[in-house]
Order: sequence, then C-alpha cells, then structure tokens
Amino acid sequence: MELKRSVLDQATRDEIITKEQADQLWALFSEHGQQTPSFRFTHILYYLGGLIAIGAMSLFMTLSWELFGGWGLLLIAVIYAGAGLWLTEVFLHRMDLKIPAGITATFVVVLTPLAVFGFQAGMGWWSDDHEYRDYHRFIDWSWLFMELATLVAGAIMLWRYRLPFLVMPVAVTLWYMSMDLTPFLFDKEYVSWELRRLVSLWFGLLITLLALWVDIRNKSSRDFSFWLYIFGVTAFWTGLSFTSSSSEWSKLLYCLMNVAMILTGATLGRRVFVVFGGLGVAGYLGYLAYEVFKESLMFPIALTFIGLGIIWLGILWQRNEQRLADQLRGVLPVTLRELIARRR
Repeated sequence: MELKRSVLDQATRDEIITKEQADQLWALFSEHGQQTPSFRFTHILYYLGGLIAIGAMSLFMTLSWELFGGWGLLLIAVIYAGAGLWLTEVFLHRMDLKIPAGITATFVVVLTPLAVFGFQAGMGWWSDDHEYRDYHRFIDWSWLFMELATLVAGAIMLWRYRLPFLVMPVAVTLWYMSMDLTPFLFDKEYVSWELRRLVSLWFGLLITLLALWVDIRNKSSRDFSFWLYIFGVTAFWTGLSFTSSSSEWSKLLYCLMNVAMILTGATLGRRVFVVFGGLGVAGYLGYLAYEVFKESLMFPIALTFIGLGIIWLGILWQRNEQRLADQLRGVLPVTLRELIARRR
C-alpha cells in the first residue's frame, strides 16, 4: 500500500509512534520516493522532457535531417551521445538523481540506430528509397543491423549504469526485431497476417517469460522487468485477441486465458496483466451480449448476479486472505514465493 502522511499521523494519535518518529519516517520515505518512479509532478516533468528529447531523435525525425548526409548524421549522433553520457554521469554521480540519469542514458541508446544508419548511408549501403524515420514506421529486415547495434548499446549501458529505464529501448528494439525478422526468415510471398499474428503471440510470450526470469533474479528494489512486461504482454495479448475462430469453445478458452492473466497480475503485482486480461474478459462478454444472447432478457440479469458474486468472492478473499495466500504460495516453487513476497 502507498504510505501517506495521514497514516503516520493516525499512528501518532494512537500512540504507536511518537511525533518525532513520524517526522523522521516521513522524511525517509519522501527521500526514497524521489528515487522511485511515481505519479508526482516532478517525475512527470522528468519523463515528459525526456520523452520529448527521445522522440525528437527517433519518432519525430524530419526529412530535413537527411540533408546532412550519412556522415553528418553519424557526427550529430556521436555529439548528442557524448552530451547524454556527460549528463548521465552528472545526474547519477554528482547530483544522485537516478530518474533523470536513466532518461539521459536511454537517450544515448536511442541514438544508436541513427548513428548506424548514418554510417551505413555514408558508406553508400542504402538505396535512395530508405529514410531514417522509416525505421519506426515500416517493417523491413534491412533494419536488423541497427536493431542489433541498439541491443548491444543497451546491454553495455545497463551493465555500466544499472538503471531500469534503460530496459525500455531494449524492449522496443526486441519488438521491432520480432516484426522485421519475419520477412527475413520467410519468403515475403508467404508472410501473411496469420503469420505475423503468430509471431506477435509467441514473441510476446517469450518476452513475458524473460521478464519473469529477470524479476526472479532481481534482488534490488529497482524494477528492471517493467518494460519487458509491458511489451511482452501487449504483443502476446494482441496476437491472442486477433485469433479468428468460429468455435464457441475456443472463444470461451480465450476468456479463461484472460481470467488467468488477471490472476497472474494479481499474484505478481503486475497491473499490465490485469488491464489486458480485463479488456479480454470485457470483449468476450460484449461478444456474448451482442452476438450470442442479443435477444435474451435474462443475459443482463445473469451478468448482474455474476458481478455481485465476484464482489462477494472478493469479500470472502479479504476475510481469509492471509490463510488462503499462504496455502496457495505453498504449492509454488521457492523462487516464485520469494518473488511474490518481494512484490508484496
């Protein structure tokens, strides 16, 4: 739960702790909170500014930059990267500001594909129909060298700085690679929508399992799995949701898989599972309402009772949470039990 000052004040009034202890605890939690990403105005400004700078060198790159030529783009990327590294060192080691340091370090990694593109263009390895901004818009196996270089740069920066936000460009690049490898591994004539859907589904599952592995191995308070979960679950759920089927049993299985995602998210403390699982369940119920039971008077009534039943189940869980949680955790492997304990 999120600790609020009012909770400490209540503990003071109940004579659990003294006012001086409450002040000291609040100062400690406030200082720790400055280094933990949260929805506070300072952090919003950090990420807003960082994402604008990152977007300027990636998503919002205009054609006018092509006038610098390949070597010009490479030089600009190197200069910007040098400035980003300098800022990272200043923020991290002189000012002890981990969030801005993570953003500027990520900025350096995002410049890697621009530098590689500039080098390749300078060497004359690109045809005239390739533009850098197309890297973020079109699927093409030709981007693979840029993606591999970005992964290497991300790994080096993570090894050097151990900042969680650096995982974001790594996760994005892995997502790009999953799409670009499809036309590379298969003949373009056989690259259908169904194949892309399967690639998305299995790639998402692999990245989600990678995120879980990182989560289990991570013993620090910093969250290195967040972005891997975001892109892994998004890719998996998208591939799963676009599966076409005329069987009612397969649609029911889809709903049950989304329920399993909600339970997984609740167990691991990862909201991304709950959000997408909730969307999937809502989509299935919408399908039932508009297709299967569109003429039924009892369906809305039945859903109402199901909803109230779930609420009652929540009440029962709350009353017996500790006992039931201990029983459920008892059947899990030790590594998962330790992970759940840390997340709690």
